[in-house]
Amino acid sequence: MANTKYIFVTGGVSSSLGKGIIAASLAKLLQARGYKVTIQKLDPYINIDPGTLNPYEHGECYVTEDGAETDLDLGHYERFLNVNTSQANNVTTGRIYQSVIEKERRGEFLGKTVQVIPHITNEIKERIQQLGKTGEYDIIITEIGGTVGDIESLPYIEAVRQLKWELGEQNSLVIHLTLVPYLSAAKELKTKPTQHSVKTLMESGINADVLVCRTEHELGEDLREKLALFTNVKKEAVIQSIDASTIYDVPNLMLEEGLDTITLKKLNLPDDTQPDLTQWNQFLQRHKNPKIEVTIGLVGKYIELQDSYKSILEAFIHAGAENEVKVNIQNIHSEFIDVDKNSHNISNLDGILVAPGFGERGIEGKIEAVKYARENNLPFLGICLGMQMAVIEFARNVLNLKDANSTEMDINTPYPVIDIMEDQKNLTQMGGTMRLGAWDCQLEENSLIYKIYGKSQISERHRHRYEYNNHYKKELEQAGMASTGINPQTGLVEVVEIKDHPWFVGVQYHPEYKSTVASPHPLFIDFIKAAKKHKLK
Repeated sequence: MANTKYIFVTGGVSSSLGKGIIAASLAKLLQARGYKVTIQKLDPYINIDPGTLNPYEHGECYVTEDGAETDLDLGHYERFLNVNTSQANNVTTGRIYQSVIEKERRGEFLGKTVQVIPHITNEIKERIQQLGKTGEYDIIITEIGGTVGDIESLPYIEAVRQLKWELGEQNSLVIHLTLVPYLSAAKELKTKPTQHSVKTLMESGINADVLVCRTEHELGEDLREKLALFTNVKKEAVIQSIDASTIYDVPNLMLEEGLDTITLKKLNLPDDTQPDLTQWNQFLQRHKNPKIEVTIGLVGKYIELQDSYKSILEAFIHAGAENEVKVNIQNIHSEFIDVDKNSHNISNLDGILVAPGFGERGIEGKIEAVKYARENNLPFLGICLGMQMAVIEFARNVLNLKDANSTEMDINTPYPVIDIMEDQKNLTQMGGTMRLGAWDCQLEENSLIYKIYGKSQISERHRHRYEYNNHYKKELEQAGMASTGINPQTGLVEVVEIKDHPWFVGVQYHPEYKSTVASPHPLFIDFIKAAKKHKLK
């Protein structure tokens, strides 16, 4: 186990400094040097997972191949590394305590008093090392959520202190991310918040090996020397992380600062190869030099918080770069759409994406947006609930089933074209009980979706309780809405498209979860291509 090296990323001063992006960027640089790397996130909240959290509270819930509902940072890890994460990559305090309490109930502690130290900290250490024990990775980066000094983070910080001692000097490393604010009145950067943050970390028995300073202005040599002096960190290990125009610049910025070199030196690993970032930089080159712009309407009900649709927004960046197109997103709140009055100026769009979501708020607006896209030959992509809205709109306005709906919104609808899945009917527990993770889908050969993927068998990630009601399949197909993707195990319709429309696709799954810098998702690539074509026309 000592063969695997561990890097811990902690944060201080303020949340949302971008620990996830720094962790992913360092991982990218190490991966580009030929090391096998993965990242895990430890979340200090007591929820078992973010699956039941409101998107306004926590941003999107990211879903892995193995069906874990996880923190959105895991999306960044996958997008940067192009490597799948799993249940083991995200641990919450809720899960830690649940596991310890279950062990206590089974009598595994032999009547001992169960305490935070050693029982909770042992459980945390076990989870941290779980991925290391597989032997698959040279380096494991562990990001600890929250900021140092938070009551809820204390058991994690203590577990890191113990682990550092157990693993030995050259097998672990602590990177502390902190804020160096600029006071415009004094026209200077202030180091005091960082000093306090590092002091708090030291009080917990941990010395930072590397200091990464988030800043809006360059850190001068004097400032780096001052920080090194006050924080017991070597000057070359004081790294600046200056605000970047895109998160995808951060690996190059960290390379310039030598973060990977310092890390390898401290972990006593060879650093004789330079990171190969050729493919990464080709993507950046295309992203920054688009030949044309398109505007996509993102129709959703959580648009006030951009993180609610993080994976979709990033998938647009990947697909835009692939097409050498700048994708401008126009956020459209589905609660306030009135197509007749042309609110939100829906007519200037080059494409519409109706986003996933739950509950009945804003539903009629989503249906209006689908109708507008269908009737005006505007490229349309519906994801999960967005696909279900496309089916409802078609049933209402083409099949004339006026009160067609989903039983999620109207339990008494006479035409339940979307209905709850059989295995969901008697569930009382909400968390982790949806259809989750990767499921197969068989594509019809002479369809648009088949052309997009270039193959008939695909596997995509899911997160839903309600599904297309096959009782209406024949009617919908005869009227022109084809079912072109079917789950071979359940017969569930996964993809619908309208054949006599330039580009109209609804998918029950979440393609955005699988889009990465190295392999942008084909569905998003083709959607942007269609939007570009629409614009040029």
